Amino acid sequence: MKFPAPVTVQWIAELIHAEVLGDPTAQAYGINEIHKVETGDLCFVDHPKYYNTCLNSAATHIIINTTAVEVPAGKTLLVVKEPFEAYLAIINNFRPFTAALKAVDDTAVIGDGTVVMPNVFIGKYVTIGNNCIIQPNVTIHDYTEIGNNVVIQAGTVIGSDAFYYNTKKNRDVWYRRMQSCGNVIIGDDVEIGAGCTIDRGVTASTTIGQGTKIDNLVHIGHDTSVGRNCLFAAQVGIAGATIIEDGVTLWGQVGVSKTLTIGANATVYAQSGVPASLKGGKTYFGSPVEDASVKKKELIWIKRIPEMWEKLKNL
Repeated sequence: MKFPAPVTVQWIAELIHAEVLGDPTAQAYGINEIHKVETGDLCFVDHPKYYNTCLNSAATHIIINTTAVEVPAGKTLLVVKEPFEAYLAIINNFRPFTAALKAVDDTAVIGDGTVVMPNVFIGKYVTIGNNCIIQPNVTIHDYTEIGNNVVIQAGTVIGSDAFYYNTKKNRDVWYRRMQSCGNVIIGDDVEIGAGCTIDRGVTASTTIGQGTKIDNLVHIGHDTSVGRNCLFAAQVGIAGATIIEDGVTLWGQVGVSKTLTIGANATVYAQSGVPASLKGGKTYFGSPVEDASVKKKELIWIKRIPEMWEKLKNL
């Protein structure tokens, strides 16, 4: 999330009651979690396991809970007891929760020729392009950006909160939600089926590329980037911070794990499980997936096991 205008580290420190190690006059341009952080951003870390990853990331300013680390050149540390609570304080300052008072917010911008059917909810600062069709009972949450010629079928939810939690076993509530302040960006000529859910980014954007077609009951997790002209059949589930490159086909009930990449023009057959990155231009099958031609041969041999066993018994 980018701030409406840059703020000084000192201003942030006063907001979250932090000790500053580095230049307090340096400017922060936004806040992002580690998968999406950019130069000029704030990031937070609260576990020693991830200190080095965060300190060596693109983040310019880091909210941390220790002084026993070396401050990298050009970076500023903001030291607090609970970095996660500091993160929430910043998000609540810039994107506080406000209840919706009407079905279509006054700040929404809807393009020429776009049809919005009954019982659609459109949140704050949503933009919808020209010649779109938004079918009944669709929910489009705050800050969503939708291109031209987009079809969203009934009951779909765009911009729901990320399934993303801060975990601490030393408190009564182990899982505390990381409040989402990102959005969803949908390109031109995208079609989204009925009953789908597309989570917004935690602090950045979940994106759906131009021309992609999505069947019913598909879930796409937070911060996922879907390329152009992809095809997802019913009941596909994609976890957060995943990259799906252009032209990928995922057939029904494919499950894709988090923070991996599926290369351009790959095809994954139905009911397969994808636990790690896949090269593009190939066809995959199985759980875990492997080259489809290899997997099919394996299944043929598995079917022959009873016959082979009987022959062995009779030797």
